[in-house]
Amino acid sequence: MKKAKVIYDKEFVIGQIDKRIYGSFLEHMGRAIYTGIYEPDHPQADEMGFRKDVLELVRKLNVPIVRYPGGNFVSGYNWEDGVGPKEKRPRRLELAWRAIETNEVGINEFVEWAKRANTSVMMTVNLGTRGIDAARNLVEYCNFPGGTYYSDLRRQHGYEQPHNIKVWCLGNEMDGDWQIGHKTAYEYGRLAREAAKVMKWVDPSIELVAAGSSGPKMPTFPEWEAIVLDHTYDLVDYVSLHVYYGNPEKDTKNFVAKSLEMEEFIKTVISTIDYVKAKKRSKKVVNISFDEWNVWYHAHLEGKDEKAQPWARIRAIAEEDYVFEDAILVGCMLIALLKHCDRVRIACMAQLVNVIAPITTVKGGIAYRQVIYYPFMHAANYGHGVALLPKVNSPKYDSKDFTDVPYIETVATYNEEKGEITVFAVNRDLEEEMQVEFKLDGFEGFEVVEHIVYESDDIYKGNTQDKPDNAVPHKGGSSKIEGNILTSILPKFSWNVIRLKKREN
Repeated sequence: MKKAKVIYDKEFVIGQIDKRIYGSFLEHMGRAIYTGIYEPDHPQADEMGFRKDVLELVRKLNVPIVRYPGGNFVSGYNWEDGVGPKEKRPRRLELAWRAIETNEVGINEFVEWAKRANTSVMMTVNLGTRGIDAARNLVEYCNFPGGTYYSDLRRQHGYEQPHNIKVWCLGNEMDGDWQIGHKTAYEYGRLAREAAKVMKWVDPSIELVAAGSSGPKMPTFPEWEAIVLDHTYDLVDYVSLHVYYGNPEKDTKNFVAKSLEMEEFIKTVISTIDYVKAKKRSKKVVNISFDEWNVWYHAHLEGKDEKAQPWARIRAIAEEDYVFEDAILVGCMLIALLKHCDRVRIACMAQLVNVIAPITTVKGGIAYRQVIYYPFMHAANYGHGVALLPKVNSPKYDSKDFTDVPYIETVATYNEEKGEITVFAVNRDLEEEMQVEFKLDGFEGFEVVEHIVYESDDIYKGNTQDKPDNAVPHKGGSSKIEGNILTSILPKFSWNVIRLKKREN
């Protein structure tokens, strides 16, 4: 059996974990909204048309914030289309995903859904076809108490109290030429600054996210961030990062190492942010909103991408049938986010329902969990408090794109208030289990509560409509603690959650 050692020290803290690192995303794309969260004629629809079975699965994920309404969709969106009486709302050609948008669900409905899902809204403004005026009016509509045109319009629409949306994105992926209203870094930086300025004049309490690069392979990266922040640094609170990974070559060892690339992406953006901070002689720290991340490639291979069913009202696009190896990479990506929680304050798994999502619905039928649901649920429910810096001594391997990939990927969280430690660990080894000795310096008197294991006899196994529980975690993991030494057996190619609690005296 291979062996590894990991040291965690109570004093070696990466940072406080912002619960919003476990956020998600819902865009008017494919079936994310319509027949996803909203299906009025479904047997489990509530009085507003929201599917109660989906709400239950979302609540179990413990998602604290959901980005809305896009995504590429937002760059052609008129927010006014989605408010007021539904019978008067226009049907629009939606150019980003080539669909017919009925506007049955708009801002007010989504705020109501968020309340039922025990989450909050992260709103994106259109800086593609629109700009400063529409952005400030939307903040007024959502957040101003009353006595002005747009705040009173909200009240006329049945929402007396303001929505008090606190996090706002300044457009989406504006560096991409696929974006409606694509701009250069200079053009976007100037527009984002002026929009940010008036949005904060309307509501000084809001936090703002500048659109960063759409991915680390963009030709303008990281110069884009440097130019945009040169214009916006004093007004924004976060820079967005987006990344998706795939494995069309079926090279699993290389695929599950891609979280290392994600970490390099984060480090490069942090360096760029801090360069602008130094250049401006600023004391302000701008952080990261990693507000789109996931595995996304199956739909392209299966013909379920944006080329399918053009101009349908509801289009089944980007619906990933995830397999077990995807869940392992998702686990590694969650660990990567936690390892940088001192600067990654918000993150959004993209998306939440049907579209590249942990939850899939059948129109008129069931809602079920994809395999990636489980690592996300474990992290969002147990990964709170502070993240501890891992010192890992693990056997390594090389792959097509990476060298010295540790078989063991891990991070631990310590919740002092609850007296709990959670160790998240992935064994990337496809062939062998691994015995890992975790030395927990500064932690005495803890006992193992449970060791959750997510493993599979087939790395291409997934959950389906017919077999919704085909691949699920179990609580039969092997972990024991003596003093401050936790010894765990991590099965081959597995996601592990080892929970410890301080003994009662």
